[in-house]
Amino acid sequence: MIRRDEFVSRFGGVFEHSPFIAERAYDDGFIGDELTVDKVHIPLVAVFRAASEEERLGVLRAHPDLAGRLAIAGELTEDSKKEQASAGLDRLSAEEHARFTELNKTYTEKFGFPFIIAVKGLNKDGILAAFEKRIGNSRDEEFATAAAEVEKIALLRLTSMLPEK
Repeated sequence: MIRRDEFVSRFGGVFEHSPFIAERAYDDGFIGDELTVDKVHIPLVAVFRAASEEERLGVLRAHPDLAGRLAIAGELTEDSKKEQASAGLDRLSAEEHARFTELNKTYTEKFGFPFIIAVKGLNKDGILAAFEKRIGNSRDEEFATAAAEVEKIALLRLTSMLPEK
């Protein structure tokens, strides 16, 4: 059985800057001997969904803006840097960057958390289209959508870390 400190060290960042999820999953006895994608993702998601709305909002707010100031300053987590680069967000033109900046600002002012999307398999145009569509959602719709995207991101991160079965 993996020790708690090892588990939290290894999986505490799967939900961006939110190690409490890994800590609770471990402490609640949800983690067994077999560390596979499903056997880690399912308990982490259960803890995330059981967290208070304020805690889940904190997880959403822990995510960086897409192509935002942290990316420019080189201060993204390694996972976020790779994810954004895979979608070409590290190679935007000045006009594209201005559009992302404008959408990030409008979105965050409206919803109180950054736009979150699992970028794997998407390019900047697909991300912009989703951004422009989702900005018209209600806060409840967007909170649910962003939370689902966080769960997808966690799954993608775990898939790169663990065997499937």
